[in-house]
Amino acid sequence: MTTALITGATAGIGAAFARRLAADGHDVVLVARDMKRLREQATELHDRHGVEAEVLAADLAEEKGIAAVEARLSDPKQPVDMLVNNAGFGNKGRFLEVSMADELKMLTVHCEAVLRLTSAAAASMKERHRGSVVNVASVAAFVPRGTYGASKAWVVQFTQGAARDLAGSGVRLMALCPGFVRTEFHERAGMGTDNIPGWMWLDADKLVTAALGDLERGKTLSIPDPRYKALMGVVKLAPRGLLGGVSSRAGRKYGPK
Repeated sequence: MTTALITGATAGIGAAFARRLAADGHDVVLVARDMKRLREQATELHDRHGVEAEVLAADLAEEKGIAAVEARLSDPKQPVDMLVNNAGFGNKGRFLEVSMADELKMLTVHCEAVLRLTSAAAASMKERHRGSVVNVASVAAFVPRGTYGASKAWVVQFTQGAARDLAGSGVRLMALCPGFVRTEFHERAGMGTDNIPGWMWLDADKLVTAALGDLERGKTLSIPDPRYKALMGVVKLAPRGLLGGVSSRAGRKYGPK
């Protein structure tokens, strides 16, 4: 039986990955900050699917938290076959309205943690000649969107570059770029969502199904919905200046994802 480790596992896309992977028979390692929610989720997945569900409370904005997950990914006695780097958050406000501490925290979670955890997982997977890493980015990676979009653009570029370097090793890497998903993301950031058109919302469970299909097909980039694929096609043709104004206004009003 294989094991999947999911960060940001207690809500939203992370919880959807945990549900799907447990239903498919994978043991899971659930990583988040809230131990109470982790234990409740682990019990539910174990009871429903008969898999082992391990919990690891870690704050990926802190050195101690990143190091703890690195150690778990590097443990040769308990190998991890799939890593889902899903932990992330948004900041409400324009550039210079968000504190530098919060901006740096975002870069730590979205970039440093993703780099270090991917490296720890991939090194172990390469030795075994098998494994996969899904790094959750966002369609915000493709438009001018401040620190959030820049950090997610880094995730995409890093993941695709690492995937090329590891080609033929048995280790697969993929950047997942969802659009608006019904999760706790915007509420936690204090962002209103009332004006987001209904057609733009994605279901987390369907998103995960599409993402896993893209991973199985060997894709290094997944935009898991035809609507957003079409939108990103338009983005490639639109002037950067226009995109910058639109994405900045949308980000302040709706949130980055």
